[in-house]
Amino acid sequence: MSDTGIGISDEDKERIFERFYRVDKSHSKTVGGTGLGLAVVKESVDALSGRIKVKSQINKGTTFYVILPRFKAR
Repeated sequence: MSDTGIGISDEDKERIFERFYRVDKSHSKTVGGTGLGLAVVKESVDALSGRIKVKSQINKGTTFYVILPRFKAR
């Protein structure tokens, strides 16, 4: 998934998968989310033995990569 938004700094990229972490501190809970979305995604990907990566540039946008192993049907 990609966007062309404001991007995520290198400092924030290290923490975005933490519960309740918000990149934009100016948003209150009533305006923005709870900061749980990416933490839930990361836990789900981990549970499936996958990996999640993020590439981002300030003022250029962000791309998330989810890599899941191939499971063989029984």
